[in-house]
Amino acid sequence: MAEIQQKDSGKGGGKKRAKKSSTKIDMTPMVDLAFLLLTFFMLTTTFAKPNVLALTMPVKDKNDTHPTEIKASEAFTVILGPEDKVYYYAGLNNPLDKSVPKPELKVTNYSQTGIRQVLLARKRQQPEPVVLIKPYNYDGKEARYKNMVDILDEMNITSQKKYALVPIGKADVDLIKDSKL
Repeated sequence: MAEIQQKDSGKGGGKKRAKKSSTKIDMTPMVDLAFLLLTFFMLTTTFAKPNVLALTMPVKDKNDTHPTEIKASEAFTVILGPEDKVYYYAGLNNPLDKSVPKPELKVTNYSQTGIRQVLLARKRQQPEPVVLIKPYNYDGKEARYKNMVDILDEMNITSQKKYALVPIGKADVDLIKDSKL
């Protein structure tokens, strides 16, 4: 604790001077307390928890052998391309059906003014669209995992109720190769 030390002057006689006292404060208990508090707060703090995207997948019926049919008017296809590009078109790409014209392929990016605005515009046109997400994986080029996370985030942000992860087909790959985008 704090103590006052007095010095004895060895000189005798003469005038008596006022005694000079030096104060010495023992800082050990205060440092001890500071480290105890620091340790306590470090051990009791809550660290940042990772944000997890909830992805609900439907249960596959064992008796159902037919894939779900989607109307072309409700379908909206998003292709996650290489080099952080997003290709999209309205409807379905069915090259075997000659009565249906080839879809018009467009390209955008993952920014707020990119795919988000496209999805919101599509939702205004068709209130319940079915978004088909197709990651590109062809000829050694492929979409990055980050792109998949970004598009799933956009589905959440734009409140898309129905979307599906679908493997890309040869018709979609040919559509990308034929376009000059």
